[in-house]
Amino acid sequence: QVQLVESGGGLVQAGDSLRLSCVVSGRSFGSYAMGWFRQAPGKEREFVAAITWNSIARYADSVKNRFTISRNNAENTVYLQLNSLKPEDTAVYYCAAATQFIGTLLGPYEYDYWGQGTQVTVSS
Repeated sequence: QVQLVESGGGLVQAGDSLRLSCVVSGRSFGSYAMGWFRQAPGKEREFVAAITWNSIARYADSVKNRFTISRNNAENTVYLQLNSLKPEDTAVYYCAAATQFIGTLLGPYEYDYWGQGTQVTVSS
């Protein structure tokens, strides 16, 4: 069973930065596509960013040029750097692993494993 553990969330002010980490168990991390999603209270889970096994990244328009996704295959870790945070970025952030890259990586249904989430709260 693959396990994902996120960390790095917290309470920050608008304009601040955070770096989220997600450590993935197992020996197949290098072949996974990885994604970050977020869910605010009363809203559906939404795509934030994704990165393929060979580090091709894609972003939601709402976070483009502010957030950066990266991965370190030697450490089984995917990162999400959050810059210029806004109150509307407040949500629980989840990382997810897709064992097969067969779509766009934009939909939650494309992912096989999920972490427990980490809370990001941005005050104005």
